[in-house]
Amino acid sequence: MKGWIVGFTDGEGCFSISMFRNKTTKFGWQVFPEFVITQGKKSLPALEIFQNYFSCGKIYENVRYDNHKEYLYRYCVRSIADLREKIIPFFQENRLHTAKQKDFEIFASVIEKIHRKDHLSESGLRVIARKIEQMNRKKKSTFLESPETTRRAPQKRVKI
Repeated sequence: MKGWIVGFTDGEGCFSISMFRNKTTKFGWQVFPEFVITQGKKSLPALEIFQNYFSCGKIYENVRYDNHKEYLYRYCVRSIADLREKIIPFFQENRLHTAKQKDFEIFASVIEKIHRKDHLSESGLRVIARKIEQMNRKKKSTFLESPETTRRAPQKRVKI
């Protein structure tokens, strides 16, 4: 079973961390980590295997309005406790075999930073944003480019 979970995750899984604006947070940004596996309706039983094996997470239906004939389903684990206590230990013991291993390692380090409450400071958010830039599509962080962040950024001193 463990090998099947690793292989399925290597092919269909994603460890992702997003940062998005949230006016209710101190610095206006929220860190949103999740472990996700997406499948079409015909493969819904595979997602149920993940949910039963890890005893956590939820399966969501994504209604499609395009030319595909079946809806997509997503198995998502978003709870920091479940990520720290179930998902991360599993994949530390049972390594991935694709480039997702590197994403997983960054993901695990960010979850640890969140657990330590580093995301509650502006400097901690910067560190997390830099790590996110190294994951998946290696996309520039909108947090690091936002006017609020660049305005508050410490100026670099230049020796003359």
